[in-house]
Amino acid sequence: MMGEYGYAEEGKLGKPYNLKLMKRLAHFARPYTKKVVVGLLLSIFVALFDLCVPYLTKIVIDRYILASWYEISGKMVSDPAYGELKQRYGSLMDKSAVPSVYYISNLNLKKIDPADIHLLKDQGLLGSKRFYRIGPDRDITRWFQGDHGRGTANSALTKMADGASMVPYEQLERLPKKELLQVRAGDVSGVTRVAGVFFVLLLLSLGFSYAEYYIMELTGQRIMQDMRMKLFDRMQAQTLRFFDRYPVGTLVTRVTNDIGNLNEMFKSVLITVFKDLFMIVGILAVLLYLNWHLALLCFILLPIIFGLTFIFSFMAREVFRELRSTVARINAFLQERISGMAIIQLFVRETSQMRLFAGLNRENYQAGMKQIRVFALFMPLMELLSSLAIGFLIWYGGGQVLQEEMTLGVLVAFIGYIQMFFKPIRDISEKYNIMQIAMASMERIFEFIDKKEVLHPSPFPRNPSRVEGHLVFDHVSFGYDPEKRVLHDVSFQVKPGETVAIVGATGSGKTTVVSLVERFYDPDRGSITLDGIDLREWSNKGLRNAVSLCLQDVFIFSGTVSENISLGREDLKHERVRRAAQTANALGFIEGLENGFDQELGEQGGTLSGGQRQLLSFARALAGDPRLLILDEATSSVDPETERLIQTAISKMAQKRTTLIVAHRLSTVRDADRILVMHHGRIREQGTHEELMSMEGLYFKLSRRWARGISDQSSNL
Repeated sequence: MMGEYGYAEEGKLGKPYNLKLMKRLAHFARPYTKKVVVGLLLSIFVALFDLCVPYLTKIVIDRYILASWYEISGKMVSDPAYGELKQRYGSLMDKSAVPSVYYISNLNLKKIDPADIHLLKDQGLLGSKRFYRIGPDRDITRWFQGDHGRGTANSALTKMADGASMVPYEQLERLPKKELLQVRAGDVSGVTRVAGVFFVLLLLSLGFSYAEYYIMELTGQRIMQDMRMKLFDRMQAQTLRFFDRYPVGTLVTRVTNDIGNLNEMFKSVLITVFKDLFMIVGILAVLLYLNWHLALLCFILLPIIFGLTFIFSFMAREVFRELRSTVARINAFLQERISGMAIIQLFVRETSQMRLFAGLNRENYQAGMKQIRVFALFMPLMELLSSLAIGFLIWYGGGQVLQEEMTLGVLVAFIGYIQMFFKPIRDISEKYNIMQIAMASMERIFEFIDKKEVLHPSPFPRNPSRVEGHLVFDHVSFGYDPEKRVLHDVSFQVKPGETVAIVGATGSGKTTVVSLVERFYDPDRGSITLDGIDLREWSNKGLRNAVSLCLQDVFIFSGTVSENISLGREDLKHERVRRAAQTANALGFIEGLENGFDQELGEQGGTLSGGQRQLLSFARALAGDPRLLILDEATSSVDPETERLIQTAISKMAQKRTTLIVAHRLSTVRDADRILVMHHGRIREQGTHEELMSMEGLYFKLSRRWARGISDQSSNL
């Protein structure tokens, strides 16, 4: 859908159509499937590394920093609660040297059902006193003096069945710092190992992130490169009828901006969203593993989070669409006004144009502020929910830690995962807008690729080795719009070596005849043959080599003079280029340039005069030595001296090739072998200059009108 100033607007695409577009994009990505899979795997590894960080913190806190054990003892060996406890959780407890006394670590304690923990505490079987375990390979007599291993549960130090010792924390804390570090050397070593693992994971994450980014960027750029090549190839295959309907700016936007939007979606959305979804699922799984009761309580916020995200995505999409629309209007306004700045200054319209631009700029500012307000509301809301979740964790989880139903490491890990949980949600909501823009661009790209306004080549193209240049129009009718004919039953022929001119008033169909000869279009009725072969049966390359066209509006490419003549045709050596310039009488001004044939020409040949550009175009047409040369108003914009040079060149060429001349200036066609006079798409008169003047018909009137115009110009000088 085209909006104001000719810019395409984003449509509201449905999900089925989105899936169809994604499938077509996947077709372009198919050659790079392995790279995409590798990129996805790398993103999974990076996500796994991120998920490991809070869990490593939990390990450090619970296993090393706050490593503690609790005493479980039966007042009587025959106590039924004690026997049931041993039967259900015996594998989690370590036996001491004292009968009926066991110890359980803080890590294993969380594996016991909370209801059983309450029961054990109520019956006095589970003590609240914290102990520190010293391995059997350590000599503790140098740190702890006095009663040790007396065989009672009330001893300051308790001997375990495996030779280890249990030391109350209050006694451990009385040790000097140096001795305390010696006692807890194993914990310090454990923290160091975890820190080393964390550092290795950090390096791996850095390396994998680099590899993922590089691979996905490389893949995205190659996919976009392929799509640009496909678009440009399809563009070159279209008929001129296609370019009559589509503005140049629209086509350039397809190949540049729309492809760029698609690349942004590929590198910033698909992989990022996949990683974010994996992170969300991974965080939820880890939270359930750590403490499913607390995890389920935290999940109460999920409907609120996803609801806000959906509302934000909808609001942001509408606001962003409005912002892009205002930007498009500003771009179109600037492009038009800058191009027409000479007219604006000539008529002193700067003030009025400033008022118009101020209005557009104000609309863009207001749209930008709407976007800012949406983001300014959504981001703090997400931060507020994150803070509420963390506050709830500190309140509820802290209580569980105090009741020793959950370890401090689990609580710290929970807080870390909750903080991580909100980031991928924010990323997904922000990437939704990029995806909408890319979907709209994708729709326009594939709509363009599906356009097939092409001239279908012959299944068995013919490419004659020898071309004479015998052109025949046989009852040809044609219209750019099928309901409005431009040519009506046109028939004529141009024999080999003959020079034929076509003249007529503006809109009579002269340029249309040229377009049909070059097979920019196919006739609706009748046929056009070259050397007895229908143009539709010629190979495209063979026809372009046989027929060359010199247009009135000369297009000069950025590049050297030589490149503008050869147009990249590798078979044209420098000598042929020079000879073509000499035949076109362009050699004189080319050699007068500072660098000759290597002179760089700016955009549209701005450093050349109109006559020089015309001579250069003429040399370009002659470079391939065509058998049929067409000059479409080739001398209409040159001065008399340049026209004389071109007329001399035409006279030299006419002896060995067929020439078809379209002209308004009748001085150009006086020496033609035959002149065709067109009127309203039909050939009304034909003959030599003298024959047509003697008929006193249309040609006579055109000649008198042209002569009168020359006379009026001379009187005004």
